[in-house]
Amino acid sequence: MLRRTFLTGSLTTVALGALHPAVARAEVAAVDEDFLTLLTDANQQQIPLVLGNYQNLSDSVRTVARKARRLVSGYVWGRSSYHHDPALLGPLGWLVDQLAARQHEDGLYDVGNLHSPPDTAFAIQDVCLLYALLDADGQAETAALRATLATVVRKAGPALASGGVHTPNHRWEVSAALARANELFPDRRYAARIEDWLDEGIDATPDGIYSERSSTYAAEVTNPCLLTIAWLRARPDLLEYVRRNLDVTLYLLEPNGEVDTTASRRQDQKGLREIWWYLTQFRELALHTGDGRFTTVAKSIEARGTGELGDFLADVLERPELSATLPAAQPAPTDFVQHYPSQASVRVRRDARTATVFGGTDFADLPVISSGLSTNPTFFKLRNGAAILDSVRLSPQFFSTGHFRSDGLRRLGPNGFRLAQEVKVPYHLPLPKRFRRADGQYALTPEGRFYASMDFGHRPKQYRTLRTEITVTEVPSGFDLAFEFAGDATAYAIELCFRNGGTLSGVDALDASGNYQLASGTGTYTVGTDRIEFGPGNGAARVAMDPGERYTYLGGSLTPDGLRVYLTGRTPGHQLLRLRTP
Repeated sequence: MLRRTFLTGSLTTVALGALHPAVARAEVAAVDEDFLTLLTDANQQQIPLVLGNYQNLSDSVRTVARKARRLVSGYVWGRSSYHHDPALLGPLGWLVDQLAARQHEDGLYDVGNLHSPPDTAFAIQDVCLLYALLDADGQAETAALRATLATVVRKAGPALASGGVHTPNHRWEVSAALARANELFPDRRYAARIEDWLDEGIDATPDGIYSERSSTYAAEVTNPCLLTIAWLRARPDLLEYVRRNLDVTLYLLEPNGEVDTTASRRQDQKGLREIWWYLTQFRELALHTGDGRFTTVAKSIEARGTGELGDFLADVLERPELSATLPAAQPAPTDFVQHYPSQASVRVRRDARTATVFGGTDFADLPVISSGLSTNPTFFKLRNGAAILDSVRLSPQFFSTGHFRSDGLRRLGPNGFRLAQEVKVPYHLPLPKRFRRADGQYALTPEGRFYASMDFGHRPKQYRTLRTEITVTEVPSGFDLAFEFAGDATAYAIELCFRNGGTLSGVDALDASGNYQLASGTGTYTVGTDRIEFGPGNGAARVAMDPGERYTYLGGSLTPDGLRVYLTGRTPGHQLLRLRTP
């Protein structure tokens, strides 16, 4: 086995510039001591937490592997207060034994999914790293641990080289795990399977957005896995995909360190993500490209100090070049209008004011609620410093078809954007005679909202129609949202959801659950000295937000967390919503 370059506690130079361990590295005396201290301290804070609950039988095997990784990082790192601490060996032995005991005979683990190659790959990446760090450390006290870890890796490798996956990012997770296993215990099957997956092509648009459009999977899976494969398999071409994705992330980044996830096709489309997950990626690409904007983001993560930064210590111990002093910082973008046609989204930033316009859900073509599809009904977001409007949504009362979800986005000049949706709901007429059956047993078919034994596809129809257009225009002090409704008459509600923690004024409380209505005039949401003004109100009529039958039939909900303000009205007609950030 080729022993990897290892960062010892006394090392004052790092290796830079090589993507493969076998390539000679140039030594430079430029270690970022502040960065190493940050990771060391963060890991030292993790270790007592692991020691306090490592024997948790409800932990998944991925959690077991990550706990072991945290202990090993401190154990082998010469600058850690836990360096070669014998008190770590017992808990570490228990965790390693769990990794072996939970492994099926076929080499795979159950992690929710049964005998799962991708879930196994997540754990095996950490197992390989555990082995590599302990092997480089070379302590006799860990020989038995290394033997067990080697057995786990050897057992899992053939299963990963022959098994399948579920999602796009799983291909790169399995490939990275195989690359690590192959580096430790070379096997032609591992390299061949990596090439099979890579030969399918990387699922990224030219502007750097992966097909899942997810910050979670870009930061935690695809980017780090492509970097691992690039390093271990001498594939520098893969770095360009990561570079482009990080460039996109610069424009999705909020001033408080969150990353906009409105367009995601995965679980994070309905939650918050933080930039800290990207730390070593921004460092590596800053070093590789010299891009000082990446330096700025990496240093902002370090300065903020939030997140599980101690987890990155193992990566830096394995690849000491990541601890090099970064290129000179250059300003990250803070004044832009960035349009991403591939996901029908726009990001606007004016220093502390940011906005997202989104029309790229998959709902127009695939009206199904499912992981892997973008179905987020939020079409606009706005921030003014600490004052955060997390979502603007629209729901008409139209045959329980649910929220407005735009069928694309059209740019109208430098500062205007058009969103649109047309909903057509049929009333079905009698079947033509040639399709009628004497026994009345017609095919069970979808009507669009439900199924029935009606053979809907062969019936003539009469339609009720509602067309909605929303024009979003940036103005000097905020945004105007102009709503145009055409078609049948009905009621609608516009929902503005502000983040908890601020104060509303000018609105009427509807109940004690965070629901308010703006009946007239202008409302204000304030956090400290930051505020967002919104209005005018359009009347006091109450109209419920209808998530649609796809949700209500299964008892689901689309009510966002926060302070929800409603403006209501009737179609057809026009309404203008002004959002100002004074």
